[in-house]
Parts: sequence; structure tokens; C-alpha cells
Amino acid sequence: MTIQYPAMPDQLTKSEGEILDYISANPREFLQGSIGDVGKKLGVSGTTLSRFARRVGCGDYKGLKRLVARQEEAAGPAAKLLAAQQGFTAERWLARQQLCLQKTLEALDPSAFQQAVQSLLEARRVFIHGKSASASLGQLLQFRLRRLGLPVSLLPSGGSELLEGLAQAGGGDLVVLFSFSKVSWEGRTILDYQKRAGYRTLAFTSRSYLPEDQRANINLFAYRGEAKEYHSMAAPAALLDALVVAVSEELGDQAVQRLSRLHQMKKAYRT
Repeated sequence: MTIQYPAMPDQLTKSEGEILDYISANPREFLQGSIGDVGKKLGVSGTTLSRFARRVGCGDYKGLKRLVARQEEAAGPAAKLLAAQQGFTAERWLARQQLCLQKTLEALDPSAFQQAVQSLLEARRVFIHGKSASASLGQLLQFRLRRLGLPVSLLPSGGSELLEGLAQAGGGDLVVLFSFSKVSWEGRTILDYQKRAGYRTLAFTSRSYLPEDQRANINLFAYRGEAKEYHSMAAPAALLDALVVAVSEELGDQAVQRLSRLHQMKKAYRT
């Protein structure tokens, strides 16, 4: 779950970031364990956990647990009901997707979303990288943006072919990547190479905290389920579609003209 803290520092240490991720992914385990249990599991001291509690505005460790308990309880009825139900049905699965969408909505950063829209509109070229399950999202985004007339292309999923494609990106370009549970080697390469090439990056992620070296210029959060659950693509796909619709709205008549021209071409050259 996504925890809302009274105060969130601009910068967190590596240990504090790991504490944040642990609580978000395992709120019930965190609440059930003592400060010693949590410290042992994460390899940090009780002092570090107490300092984290103060840094995020909870006063002390007990205050942190009270905050997590309140939010877990407030967000809990639907989640608890789903967790208690045994066996799969389409109804339960779709209810789970509603929960993922709701949590994504609660964590949405409107400023980051608008930055993403403007970056797509202003980019000289858009490069998209997705691998494994995320490859389908990359293909969907390419299809949607290309229909709007944006200069967009897919980067190869990995290996030297990725490097050959990435070598074409430079100043004024935007590289979109999907880095949900972790940043892959390819993702790290994209983020590192931007320092020399000068392009901007937009990442779809499902982690509430990202270390500095794993952050894109713009990061959009999508909730995909808890750590040990089946990770759904419903929320990321919905967020992606929202981004495309927002871009289309900004283009206005240009988008209508481009789609109309495409429609006319299809009529003229359909075999």
C-alpha cells in the first residue's frame, strides 16, 4: 500500500529508502513485528528506525506504527475482503483491479503527470523501452503516440541492439522506460547514459521510493499489488492511456487532423 506521511524529506538515505519500501510492501508484517524484528530483517539499528520515524513527521517509532495502522485500516475493507476470499473468480479479480486503480489514483502526482505530457509534446523524438511483460505496454504507447503523429520508436529490449538504438538519442529527445519492481540492467544503462547524451527520461514505476541513481527525470507511480501477489498491468495501462488522452487534448485540432489524414490514407490505399 502507499503510505502518506506527514513530512517527506527531499532526500532519504539508502537505509531509509529500504525502510520506506518495506513498510509500503509489507504493512501488516511491519505492524506485527517489534522494532527489533524489523531492524533485524532490514539490517538496520533501532536508532535508524526511530530516526526515520522522526524524519517523516511521526515523532517516534510508536507514532509511525500508529500512522501505518490507521492508513492500513482506512484502506483496508476492500483489500481485507479480497484477501479473505478463497479461490479465483472473475468478479474478485476485477474487484482487485479496482483496488489497484484506486491506489494509483491516490498516489498520483498531478505535477509529474503534467510534466510527462509536456515532455512528450516537446520532445524532438520519443524512444520507448520495455522488456518482458512491460514490452506490451511499450508497444501500446508507441501505437497510441504514433497515431497522434508524434515521432516515436521502440528501442530493442536488450543487448548490443539496445545500445545501438540508444546511441541515436540525444538532446531534445525523451526516453520512456518501465521499471516497476526493480530497475533492470537496461534501465540503469538508459538512466546512466542520459548524463552524457542529454536526453530526458520518463519512467513508469511501482515503487514509492527510488534511490537517486534509479530516478528518471519524471516518475509516474502505478500500483500493481503487494510484494508477493500477482502483479497486474491494469493500473499501468490505465495510467498510460490517461497520458495519451492528455497529450491528445493538448494537441487539440492537430490531433484531429492527424487522425483524419490517417483515416483518409487507409481508405485510399486499403487493399
